[in-house]
Amino acid sequence: MSLSSGCPRCPAPVLHTDGRWSCPDHGEVAPLWRPDEATYDAFGDHLLAADGFPTLTCWPLGPGWSVTDFAVVGAEPGRTRATMSCISGTSAQDGPVDVIVVTEEPGTGLGARVAGTRHDDPGDEVGEGPPMVKIRVDHQPLSLWPVSTSDGSQEWDRSVVAGEAGGRWLWLVLRPASAVLLLRPDWVLRDLSSVGPGLLEVPFGGPAPAW
Repeated sequence: MSLSSGCPRCPAPVLHTDGRWSCPDHGEVAPLWRPDEATYDAFGDHLLAADGFPTLTCWPLGPGWSVTDFAVVGAEPGRTRATMSCISGTSAQDGPVDVIVVTEEPGTGLGARVAGTRHDDPGDEVGEGPPMVKIRVDHQPLSLWPVSTSDGSQEWDRSVVAGEAGGRWLWLVLRPASAVLLLRPDWVLRDLSSVGPGLLEVPFGGPAPAW
């Protein structure tokens, strides 16, 4: 398989012993699987590992945009806990932009790692007051609330919004922070595993974001 294993909550490598995966800092974890380079073939391995767990991304991709990163968390197919995708391109207002989407079961910690926040889940901010924006997951409306990164451990410029979709947390991390203004009600997230033959037309490659 073209995917390398790691911890979903930190950059540390994981150890596989007696059917269990462990991180030196976080103990027993479900492993994160991520490619060294985003390619079509590696994404095929990703979909096999995800085993039907949705890998959501903004759709359709605009001209010049490509899939630059993806990951899946799970000890084996059928036990997936999270997926991540990143598309990268440019906008007239912000220049180079990364849009990272994480879908995860509560307590997994991948979204928090990508967002640079200190807690595994988005927290009480999500669901309080009116949402910042509403987008769609396929044909279903999705409300998103801002998640504060002021006490996070990362230094990069980013905006984070999160909501709930199908009983799972959904995070969007946009870099630079000003790119959050790109979010509009006509934005659609689509599960890339459902694209079918159209996946052959999706461009892969380019520098992966730091997280």
